[in-house]
Amino acid sequence: MIRTVLDEDAHLEEARRRVDHSSAGALHAVKALGDTGLALAFVIAGHHAGLPDFQGEDSRKGLKDRLGDADLLLGAAMAAAPADLLAPPPLKRPPERDPSLWIRMLASAVFEADFLDTEAFFDPGRSGARSGWADMGTLRPRLDQRLSRFAGASGPVNQVRATVLAAARDAAKGQPGLYALTVPTGGGKTLASLAFALDHVHHHPDRLRRVIYAVPFTSIIEQTAAVFRETLGDDAVLEHHSALDEGSREESNRNRLAAETWDAPVVVTTTVQLFESLFASRTSRLRKLHNIAGSVVVLDEAQALPPDLLLPITAALAELVEGYGVTVVLCTATQPALGAVFKELPRPIEIAPDPPALFAALDRVRVSFPQPGERQSWEAIAAAMTAEDRALAIVNSRADCRTLHGLLPAGAIHLSTWQCAAHRARLLARLKEGGPARVVSTSLVEAGVDIDFPAVWRAMAGLDAIAQAAGRCNREGLLPDKGRMVVFRPEGGRLHGHLAQAAEAAEAALRKHPEAPFHPEAFITYFNELYWSKRSLDPHGIGRMLGLGEKRPGRPWYDIAFRTAADAFRMIDQREEPLVVLFDQRAEAAVEELRRDGPSRATLRALQRYTVPVRPKALAQLRETGAAEDIGTVTVLVRDELYDREGVGLMLATGD
Repeated sequence: MIRTVLDEDAHLEEARRRVDHSSAGALHAVKALGDTGLALAFVIAGHHAGLPDFQGEDSRKGLKDRLGDADLLLGAAMAAAPADLLAPPPLKRPPERDPSLWIRMLASAVFEADFLDTEAFFDPGRSGARSGWADMGTLRPRLDQRLSRFAGASGPVNQVRATVLAAARDAAKGQPGLYALTVPTGGGKTLASLAFALDHVHHHPDRLRRVIYAVPFTSIIEQTAAVFRETLGDDAVLEHHSALDEGSREESNRNRLAAETWDAPVVVTTTVQLFESLFASRTSRLRKLHNIAGSVVVLDEAQALPPDLLLPITAALAELVEGYGVTVVLCTATQPALGAVFKELPRPIEIAPDPPALFAALDRVRVSFPQPGERQSWEAIAAAMTAEDRALAIVNSRADCRTLHGLLPAGAIHLSTWQCAAHRARLLARLKEGGPARVVSTSLVEAGVDIDFPAVWRAMAGLDAIAQAAGRCNREGLLPDKGRMVVFRPEGGRLHGHLAQAAEAAEAALRKHPEAPFHPEAFITYFNELYWSKRSLDPHGIGRMLGLGEKRPGRPWYDIAFRTAADAFRMIDQREEPLVVLFDQRAEAAVEELRRDGPSRATLRALQRYTVPVRPKALAQLRETGAAEDIGTVTVLVRDELYDREGVGLMLATGD
């Protein structure tokens, strides 16, 4: 008995020393509210370290373990707490269809309120810097002024763009929900979708408060953000992505602080940022989540959503629309068949007037496909490109890109992720100057990159990729005849994994729609074939971990694995590591600053534009030979001869 009392006294002293208020608060929520209080318990327990799993694993404690250890902590806290603080708050039970998102939304609001309250007390200057954004009501007049410049533009392409824009502004009067904007490449989707979003907020000011524009590739996000800033002003647009170069323009405290929470009128971000935040467990990422509620979310190039995460992504979209007042716009020329992935997803309302007619009106390309079993050599493709003054070839890998480029005459341009973003940007700027050009690229130019060629070659791939490549051919419709695009199978090239499945699904769609390969019906066939070929659209089991839209016999609703699901939800292949290359003087200056002062947020973000993704084995070899040096957590290429600044970028004797 004495031993037990002494043990309890020791535990109480340890509890006072550690001040584990989160576990005590979590247990109080459960005792006061029953299993409904478990929703609040997750939030209280995770307000410093992030939302935990309910069940612990190995050495990592779960919420269940922490609640079991918190009795003495709660007793000490209850004895000292004012009575009016112990009254249980009113709290409804989380929705059955997705309790995990409801808890993350609750956590976001609590974490942000806690952070801002602390900041206002300790750093009122920083708190004041969060203001200064334009009022949402001022943005439509700015947009109207920009669009007035295009009034009266002639030509069939501009007529289609005007038709799409008018339809988007008319559709914006509809009720919040799920929409689709199905417009062929070059049909003016970017400004039309922005106009829809701003007008939609205008027509529903009591329900909608901001626009979040998500694009899949960092190669086009800066271009999109620049168009929006030019249209709406710097005080309206927050650009948030990992490749933002602070050295390229002044980034104010307002921008940096708003990036933490997306508290801005228009947010331009990546689909990686958007969805990894929606499935996050860490407090830093969760803080922005409640600001997604009541927004217009435009998913540009929606077909690029990763198939291995489609089930949890589609479930989240359905829940945002049904439960959080979000309008989602699926914006693409190649609509994915998301309804076949998640049956509870509402049927999208089409914004574009008669998409098949739009595709017919913007039919600017004559496409030829290979015969069954037909293959072409790289030498034959190079010879055909050499016969053209301006030609583009898009291939499936960096190795293929380098092979074909090596067969072209001097002066040909190579574009791939073997080059840093700053290098590619310089080459793309050169292309826009016009004149003769022969370009070989990986798929990075297919979505949103504004380049135009009369002749394009595309290695066999998914039908969506082929259609995007066609969008780089006769883009403005200025040729007297249609542009020419050749789809080919390269000799010796075998596709694997998703690329192989996508190519096979494309072949199936082409057999069914040989005369109209880019008709919307062809893409329905293609995506249904592609999804059917997948063994799973959620191979990591994220839906099971979070209980998304499914019954789990024997498992209560609160058995949610927040942290494990967040760790599994990764939209980018993590098998490559960044290598910084000294491409220009700004890269050299940033590395010198890194050596001198150590890592800073500004320096690390500036270096993002000078990184090349490299396999870990190749990176280890560069370190061993002294070609690469670790400066803190950053690896820098220090042998100048291994980076070709005028050509293909990183020179490694490795495969892709």
